[in-house]
Amino acid sequence: MTSIVIPAHNEGRVIGRLLDALLAEAPAAPSSAAASGLDIVVVCNGCTDDTAAVAGARGPRVRVVEIPTPSKHKALRVGDEHAQGFPRLYVDADVVVTGADVRALAGALTAGPELLAAAPGRDIPLTGCAWPVRAYYQVWQRLPAVREGLFGRGVIAVSEAGHARIAALPPLMADDLAASLAFAPGERRVVETARVAVHPPRTWADLIRRRVRAATSSAELEHYQAARAAESTDALAADAQPAPSARTGTGDLRALLLSRPQLLPGIVVFVVAALAARRGARKAIRTGDFSTWLRDESSRQG
Repeated sequence: MTSIVIPAHNEGRVIGRLLDALLAEAPAAPSSAAASGLDIVVVCNGCTDDTAAVAGARGPRVRVVEIPTPSKHKALRVGDEHAQGFPRLYVDADVVVTGADVRALAGALTAGPELLAAAPGRDIPLTGCAWPVRAYYQVWQRLPAVREGLFGRGVIAVSEAGHARIAALPPLMADDLAASLAFAPGERRVVETARVAVHPPRTWADLIRRRVRAATSSAELEHYQAARAAESTDALAADAQPAPSARTGTGDLRALLLSRPQLLPGIVVFVVAALAARRGARKAIRTGDFSTWLRDESSRQG
């Protein structure tokens, strides 16, 4: 049994498209959610819109759980309490992935015990986005860490052993980045035959909001990693390994420019966005505010 946990906070405008894609090949009226071939649990956390009603309208194929607290981390853990099996997928409500893609991810995880986590290839529909947003993502999606990591896809699938590892993580704003870095390269895989549509922000202002959140959450993750290292006596050893990171360096941008000179305008846009995000995140990082979620609404227009 493959379980899918979908944490959803005020996602009434977009969760229907995800659920319809997941259920498109399922029987129209099975006797239970499991009978549809997928165990789907939507955890509405702190919703003040019609998210629960939209999800519930899909009938018994989708189980809806409501909690009063607007917390993605708590929603994931509550989803775990209701999910019935493995492999298990955690899917953001604002992306689109199909049942066939879910099966491809589950199949990869059951092929051998060495693979603990997987994610689909990423499609970013840029139609309708402002030029700077399109230029930014043309660079971002070509960066090595972005291509190889499981983050920024809105979908991560884990085996039972992989689940035990990420369930031990504390509540972090960069939950998908932390989950990706929790696995060594040989333990995780991007399954390109499975695809997910990740809807980007449409405006420059919304892009910067999203990048400020990313910069803030990355700083929180690095603080957590540093604290863990300080607690470990192994961190004092001469051969101790640095904490894994997905940060983009100037070398990455230089290599990309050498291989694709036509991306120079996009690289300039990328650097401007990174500097603006770093500046915008300073106050939150300084005050330790890792709970204010700067949400992009422009990508949630249905």
